[in-house]
Formats: sequence, C-alpha cells, structure tokens
Amino acid sequence: MKEKFSRWDVADYLSTEEDIAEYLNACIEEDPGDGSLIRAALGDIARAKGMMDLAKKTGLTREGLYKALSPRGNPSFSTILKVSRALGVDLHFDIRNQNQWGHKINGVRVKHSDSITSHDRGSSGH
Repeated sequence: MKEKFSRWDVADYLSTEEDIAEYLNACIEEDPGDGSLIRAALGDIARAKGMMDLAKKTGLTREGLYKALSPRGNPSFSTILKVSRALGVDLHFDIRNQNQWGHKINGVRVKHSDSITSHDRGSSGH
C-alpha cells in the first residue's frame, strides 16, 4: 500500500493568539537581518487568519498582500505595520547588547566598563 503524505503548513497550527505571538517572536529573533523570516511569518499568520479578511482590515488588495508577503516580496514598513495591526500583534523594540554601550553623560556615550571621571560629570572647569 502506498503511503500518502500531506504538505505540512505552519498556518494550520497558528490557532491561538499565544501561538501567533510565539511564532512571530521566534521568527523575529531568528531573522538573518533581511526581514525574510518576519515577512514569511506574517504571511503564514495572514493565511491562518484569512487573507481576504486581512485585506479588508488593511485596505490592501488580497493580491497585493500575497505579493508583499511572498518569498520574493519586499513589503514597505507601512504595509508591515498595517498587517501586524490588523492581525492584532504589536511591534516593539528592546535594547539589544545593552552591555556594549551605556548611557550618555553630558552628551558623551560611555561604555559600562568605563569609569565616570570628573570630566564626564561636567566638573572639568569649563
């Protein structure tokens, strides 16, 4: 008897808001820096939620969404924002490599490992 296989599709497993958020966060963390995984994740989530409904919510055409979120797509940042908001996910930014650079003191960026001198505190006599 010949075995039948079906194509695995992540969209079939994105049924809860938690699943969607975890998947998108994982793709953001693993993205190689070109946005390809983020774009793919948004496309997967869009298919899971329904592309036609997403098109209505974003004001974009269904065809335009498929094109923008396809592997060859290059969606604008405004499209990414429209899609993410329509999907009910928020984008936010965190400090990465916080230990590399510290805070600005009197306009001078200091590494955490640098000590603060009297000049850095503004008491250099200027």
